[in-house]
Parts: sequence; structure tokens; C-alpha cells
Amino acid sequence: MSVTVVVCNYNGEEHLPVCLEALGRMRGEIEECIVVDNASTDASVDLLARDYPHVRVIQTGENAGPSRARNVGMQAAKTRWVLALDNDAIVAEDTLEKLLAAAEDSSAVLVQPRSVLDHEPERVHYDGGHLHYVGLIALRNFYTPLGEALGEGAVDVDCVIALCLLVDREKILEIGGYDERYFILFEDLDLSYRLRARGEAIRVVEDTIVRHRAGTPGISFREGPRYPSSRVFYHSRNRWIFLAKNYSARALLLAAPGLLTYELVAFLFALAGGHPWPWLRGKFAALRALSGLSAERRLVQSSRVVSDRELLRGGPLTVTPAVIAAPWKNAALGLLDGVLKTLWRLVRPFA
Repeated sequence: MSVTVVVCNYNGEEHLPVCLEALGRMRGEIEECIVVDNASTDASVDLLARDYPHVRVIQTGENAGPSRARNVGMQAAKTRWVLALDNDAIVAEDTLEKLLAAAEDSSAVLVQPRSVLDHEPERVHYDGGHLHYVGLIALRNFYTPLGEALGEGAVDVDCVIALCLLVDREKILEIGGYDERYFILFEDLDLSYRLRARGEAIRVVEDTIVRHRAGTPGISFREGPRYPSSRVFYHSRNRWIFLAKNYSARALLLAAPGLLTYELVAFLFALAGGHPWPWLRGKFAALRALSGLSAERRLVQSSRVVSDRELLRGGPLTVTPAVIAAPWKNAALGLLDGVLKTLWRLVRPFA
């Protein structure tokens, strides 16, 4: 089966050679390789023209985020299946073969490989997850040593991370593709939720490994003393947009105690990290966006065949270890996790 590869790029001069060389070693029939560039200010485009003339480059003309680039790439592709990846993902030789096999076996519309940290390849980074009712992803095997990670080959999940995905472009474009208003963060959660609410299947293939390099500068966070203020803003804004757009009114009402509890703790964490204003700006930005969500909200609810009671889970909360390195933060997270699980256990039968 022929597949189009779409690479999302912004200032990826450092990552593109490693990413594209790995793609060149990957087994499978590739119809075309497309790099969608979000107005890079480094030498990315010159590098592609000089060293990778076989790669088709599409320039969006602005940095509107990875969602825009992914949508543009899917629209430009001529094949049903698209392998979409970020410029800092390094695929294994068997990645395409195993993702296609998992899609064919299950009728899944999104299939994700297991990813590990490039600088620590014995530790899982992303392995899919489930839908936490407070509007987050309950990640599977997050930061778990590879030898201890749950492994069953190919498994059904409710949510995937858009680092590297085999995508049924027809099904994804049919529901409007990625929601570009998120810019970054929550766009893959939103897409996963909409697909699962329609009854579509999503899978993770655990026996093919993709290495994940640096992440998005200024937004991604793995370690260090300072949590990026831009990440606080997008998390604060986008989570409210996701909830208001997708959850049924009944689910929002029943989840309200847990949502408010999480909101209070999230603000305290932002305050402790010196980021109260990005958190507040995110809330004001979310409120401004709510008026434009009504049509999309109606579409999500009218096309739903799976209820929030079936989709949503009470935990666990999964957080990058560096965020909770201080003992008091780790204890606070454990307490919050327990409270949220208890609240959901009480209200779920009514959802």
C-alpha cells in the first residue's frame, strides 16, 4: 500500500537531516515525501532544496502552528494513508510496515508507534493514552523504563500524540482535520476525542520504536528549573476550549467539582512557578474563543455515537517528572489524583 509522508517543520534545520535520513531507510512504498514549512527563519528551506531535492516543500507563509501544517500536508497528499510526523521524530525501519498492519487489522483511523526519548532511548515518552475527564490525556507508560512498559503488540487507546501518526486522511479531513485554533497543545487530544465520539478506532503499536528528539523550543518541557510561560498560557487556554467544544452538557455539569478542583491546583502550580499572568491570560483568551464554538459543538454532539460515560476516565494524572521534582509537588499531585478519581467514581454512573 502506497503512503505519503508529511513532515511538519518550523526551524528544524538541526533535525531535518536526521529525520529524512531515517525515512529513507524505512521499508514500505512511499508515494511522496512532503515537508510543510511554517515560515521557518533558519536555513531549513535552503537545506531541503540543496540536499533533498526529491522532497516536495510546501510553505504555509506563516507560523500558524503544527495543526495548520498537518492539515495542509493531508490536503496535498494523494494517497489515503499519510504518515505524518514532526521534524524531530526518527522512525525505525519497520515503522510503516507495522503501523499499516495494525490499521488493516483493526480499521483504525489513527495509529501511533511507541516513542522513546532520543537522549534516553530506554525510557518511554509517548505511548498513547486515555481521556481524563478533567480535559487531559492519561498517558500510558509515561516515562516508564522500556523494559517495564506494558506491551501487547498493538492495543486500542482513546488518544494519541501527534508526534508520529499513520493517518487515514479521508476520515480525518471528513471531520475537518486538526482544529487550528489551538495553535499547539491539545490539538491531538481534540482530534482523538472527536474520532472516538464517532466510534472510530485508534491504536498504538508498541513493538516499533520512534525516537523523539528536542521538542518545540519555548513550549516543550522535559527538564530544567523553569517551566515555559508559553506552555502555561496554551495549557490554560486550550483546555477550556477543548472542554467547551466537546463535552456534553451533562458531562460538564457532573464533572464540575473535579474540573474546579483541578483548576484551583493548576493555578497554585502556576503561581508557585512564577506564571500567574500567563495562566490568567489563557483564561481570558479562552473566554473570547467560546463564542465561536457553538457550531462546532453542535456538530460534535450530533455526530456522537459514544457517550462521555464510556469515553472519560478518572485517572491517572500523568505529569512530566521534572514538574513534580520537589517532594511537596509530588505529594500534592498524588493527593489531587486521589481526589479526582473519587469524584469521578461518584458521578460517573449518572454521566
